[in-house]
Amino acid sequence: MEEIEYRYDTQLLIDAEGLDEDVVSEYFETHFKGDCLLAIGDDEVMKIHYHTNEPWKVLEYCATLGEIYDIVVEDMNRQARGLKG
Repeated sequence: MEEIEYRYDTQLLIDAEGLDEDVVSEYFETHFKGDCLLAIGDDEVMKIHYHTNEPWKVLEYCATLGEIYDIVVEDMNRQARGLKG
């Protein structure tokens, strides 16, 4: 079975004032290795979806932006093998 390049599907919500999708997306592109970035929302709540091998870095950065919640980190390699992520 082929290994997935970026194994952790990392998802969360950020609650803060003054959030900017473009600023957050640019930070991800220049500071993290991964793919499938989705950073959508408005200036108060943003949803992040990102595939990476270092989800803790994503969580650490997002926590600097505001309150993070509904955090889900799933191991897609385990899921591909039919195991719980």
